[in-house]
Amino acid sequence: MSNYGLGSQGAAVNRIQTRLKQLGNYAGQADGVYAASTETAVKAFQTAHAIGATGVVGPQTWGALFPGEAMPPPIIDHPLIYRCLALTGSYETDSPIPDCFAGLSGDFDGQGISFGVLQWNFGQGSLPPLLIEMDTKHSDVLKHVFGGNYATFKSTIHASKAQQLSWARSIQHNNALVEPWRSQFKALGKTQEFQDIEVLHATSVFEKAKAWCHEYGVFTERAVALMFDIGTQNGSISAATKALITADFVHIPSSGTAETKEVARLRIIANRRAEAANPKWVEDVRARKLTIANGAGQVHGNSYRLDVQYGIRLVAF
Repeated sequence: MSNYGLGSQGAAVNRIQTRLKQLGNYAGQADGVYAASTETAVKAFQTAHAIGATGVVGPQTWGALFPGEAMPPPIIDHPLIYRCLALTGSYETDSPIPDCFAGLSGDFDGQGISFGVLQWNFGQGSLPPLLIEMDTKHSDVLKHVFGGNYATFKSTIHASKAQQLSWARSIQHNNALVEPWRSQFKALGKTQEFQDIEVLHATSVFEKAKAWCHEYGVFTERAVALMFDIGTQNGSISAATKALITADFVHIPSSGTAETKEVARLRIIANRRAEAANPKWVEDVRARKLTIANGAGQVHGNSYRLDVQYGIRLVAF
């Protein structure tokens, strides 16, 4: 099993920080980001408990922090589709795991409610199948999340599209969900059970991403993540853009390693797809695509290191 260390993010890191704060080892914010201050606090805790002071939380340190509780798997232990979905979700929501799976917007586009990484919605009928599957497999989780609103939620997901849209608009103000519905939907998106359903329903985009990798001769996890993000944010790569990409490939030096050639191809794909976007969004598209191609970067002011934060590496997928 992998460990938690510098660059890790998410709910488990937040729990580590919160626990260390309770024990007096950590004075920073419990923000879910494993930075140097968290590493220092972990080392102090490990020293006090006669554990090797590595600054990394593995099963032994986790067991000392949370007696009797098994350590949850870091993201590297999840399938690649989950990691790609988490990365794209973080771009879309400006939030780490698990919040990145809980993207939520109201009726600004006429779709009632849009939810999840791929913004499944009521207007197109793409959201009810996920919610019905969740109710079929994990009604206990839904009852816990929605409490007294569960009966209304259940009847709505089985109603007609017109009824779903009418209900969705009735729980909004200025196209934003009101409480407690907003918090309840957010809580749903953070459950592992619903994340697993999102992964299942993102399979078609993931398979398309892998097919594009074969088409463009790229082979790494980074390549799949790049193509997945293109499929999600941009939809496709036009024939004209493909022609520019393949023409640029010819100029890649033949003397480099397989990895340097791969990164060169990914940068070309990233830049050419960005340049084909709406002029208003070119630089936004470029930033997120080049961050994937390079394995690190900044998007919307947030720093990314794909290998440590999302387990997306420059290795063959």
